[in-house]
Amino acid sequence: MGASRGLRRLLRIREIEEEQGELALEAGLAELGRLRQALAGAVAKDRRGRRLVEASARSGELRDRLAGLEEMEAARRLAEVLRPRLAQREEEVERLRREFLEQRVERRQAGTLMDEAEAEELVQVERRRQQWLDDWFASRRHRTRPRRVE
Repeated sequence: MGASRGLRRLLRIREIEEEQGELALEAGLAELGRLRQALAGAVAKDRRGRRLVEASARSGELRDRLAGLEEMEAARRLAEVLRPRLAQREEEVERLRREFLEQRVERRQAGTLMDEAEAEELVQVERRRQQWLDDWFASRRHRTRPRRVE
């Protein structure tokens, strides 16, 4: 009993595709998180540089001012590299999310098809069983009917 092997195989393939899509989406989201953290680190580095420059303005320490300016420049270069990568990764994650949702819909559709096929097969089995019972009862009724003697 059950749906055809083809439908079972289709459902299993759809399940595997959905799992792979989910893993790809999770990996993309993790990479996106790392890029966002790196950009936040660049912003924090810029803030530290600005604080060094401010502190050097009060103390008159040239080394602190130069270090602060270098920190700010390094943070700017890092952010300059990270922003396009971040935008690209966001687009990639959005594409992966759409693909994952499409795969989920396809898997659910295959599951629905299989459920419907199994339900139809169950109806057919029940009909055959009922027909067998009807035939059995009719044959029994004919056997037990007394014969008329004329």
